[in-house]
Amino acid sequence: MRKIISINLKGRDSCEIEAGSLSALDSLKKLKIKAIDRVLAVKINGKISDLSILLNDQAELVPVYFDSEEGLEILRHSTSHVMAMAVKELFPGVKVTIGPAIKDGFYYDFDYKRPFREDDLPKIEAKMKEIIDEDLPFFRKELPASEAIDFFKKEGEDYKVELIEDLNENKVSLYTQGSFTDLCLGPHIPSTRKIKAFHLTKVAGAYWRGDEKRTMLSRIYGVCFSDRKKLKEYLHNLEEAKRRDHVKLGPQIGLFNTYKEIGAGMIVWHPNGAMLRHIIEQFEVAEHIKRGYELVKGPEILKTELWEKSGHFDNYRENMYFTMIDKQSYGIKPMNCLAHMLIYRSKIRSYRDLPKRYFELGTVHRHERSGVLHGLFRVREFTQDDAHIICTPEQLNDEIKSVLDFVNDIMKIFNFDYDLEISTRPQKSIGTDEDWELATKALIKAMEDNDLKYDINEGDGAFYGPKIDVKLQDALGRKWQCATIQCDFTLPERFDLFYVDRDGQKHRPVMIHRVILGAIERFIGVLIEHYAGAFPLWLAPVQAIIMTVTDRNIIHGKKLLKNLTDAGIRIKGDFRNEKLGHKVREAQLQKIPYMLIIGDRECEKDGLTPRLRNGKNLHFMAVKEFIDLILAECKEFGNKSIETGGNNHSKKS
Repeated sequence: MRKIISINLKGRDSCEIEAGSLSALDSLKKLKIKAIDRVLAVKINGKISDLSILLNDQAELVPVYFDSEEGLEILRHSTSHVMAMAVKELFPGVKVTIGPAIKDGFYYDFDYKRPFREDDLPKIEAKMKEIIDEDLPFFRKELPASEAIDFFKKEGEDYKVELIEDLNENKVSLYTQGSFTDLCLGPHIPSTRKIKAFHLTKVAGAYWRGDEKRTMLSRIYGVCFSDRKKLKEYLHNLEEAKRRDHVKLGPQIGLFNTYKEIGAGMIVWHPNGAMLRHIIEQFEVAEHIKRGYELVKGPEILKTELWEKSGHFDNYRENMYFTMIDKQSYGIKPMNCLAHMLIYRSKIRSYRDLPKRYFELGTVHRHERSGVLHGLFRVREFTQDDAHIICTPEQLNDEIKSVLDFVNDIMKIFNFDYDLEISTRPQKSIGTDEDWELATKALIKAMEDNDLKYDINEGDGAFYGPKIDVKLQDALGRKWQCATIQCDFTLPERFDLFYVDRDGQKHRPVMIHRVILGAIERFIGVLIEHYAGAFPLWLAPVQAIIMTVTDRNIIHGKKLLKNLTDAGIRIKGDFRNEKLGHKVREAQLQKIPYMLIIGDRECEKDGLTPRLRNGKNLHFMAVKEFIDLILAECKEFGNKSIETGGNNHSKKS
């Protein structure tokens, strides 16, 4: 007896078909779905499946398009299978391991008699294009795990055998396109010709299953997009990111460096970098003071007993350094909060004293694994613009909103757009469920009161409380974690913090942990890449450089250097006996905003001729005119940033 089933598009048309008579793709065609050529998979009653699957039961269908988040993941994963097939055809004896989709692309890990090299990529890419042109369909089949193990043993694919054995499943699914078969849950695109835009980007080493004791594999990375235009944009941004790379630019423009003799993850700040830090830190102190924060300073090391009391020893110990002094164990601080709580506790506080806002540019140390260290972005010693606000529960909402406003003001000044997300309780944490619920609700209410959009990041809060994370967006659209606002009911309890309320009784305050820029090192790294090293004038560590044409111009150049220094301009002099063109090129590489050319005319008329770092020459001008120009430009940038700094935070639609 024939079984008739109903199929429908979610919220739209429906029709009846014979069970098992049509694939999902044919069913979508029957329902007259639009842009059918852009569909690569389908959701059947909420579960993503291949388009080739036959419909045997009543189903609600939702097409999955190429340019959707789910569609791109499927496309990229399918492309990794094509790459694995190409590698197997080009390099006999290679063994395949795993090949997932990742952000913007995919990778696949291989075991071969030699590591793969960058010069292998064009050959692999060419073979992939041949496979794509063959329009090979992806076939799925399920079979008993024992049969799959036998199959992969015959193929010599030891890693696949290990994966299946570890799955401990009775059945597994395999996908085949052409001569290549892989263990995979799927789904996949209908055929290889659906892949329109990809590029192999790099090779790297990776241990099998991330275990340093296992085999070192070759990992090939690629990117993949729904069309060639998006791929072209991505590759352009990739090249632009290389040009802006702070690890190369930082030393080039005299900001910082690292030295093996000192140790990994430790930054040495050169004169320009130290000046840039000073500008940012001076700016930060002024911004905090005018918002009612008090400056404090805690020690670099504290007794281990204190870290045990706070919960850091149990929940954060692997990230900390310890030392012994006079048979007493001390922990080098990874955070600044403990000393701030002791300052609060040093005297009895009334509700009239609250909120207390303690601010510290606090240097902390964290034990990061050597494999994750990277330039200024991941270091072992860094300084945070750290503050702790201790307030009554009634003040909590206003204080969180005030910090959100502070973040917005600062992001405008630096010309950053940003997104917000709330990170909730992690598995490893302290405190009661009730406290976590109160803290999380407080963050959500403040966001909604400020009419801000946010995402939820499950399980990524601090071990002592949930947090609002601010992801700023740079000139290339990349997102960076900097500011964070953490709500904490737990540490005030552990350290017995209290205030005397109107009723004359002791009450427990709430503590907000927050940073605005975050780690100064990381923020400067982001700034370098955001501005490609060409900082705006107010932020530039060297605002101008004096360059003499000949030795007879040096006396006037040195006089000018003193006058401009006295006027508060950050300036250097280049009085070397070098060709002017050479000096100009060096200054442009240093990204210095103004080059002041001093020749005979400038000496005779007691003036200067400025040249911009973009190569544009300005007119001859008197010294005072140039000073006024610099001061006005700095002031204009600041005012403009604050008033029209752009759409930084997104309002709810």
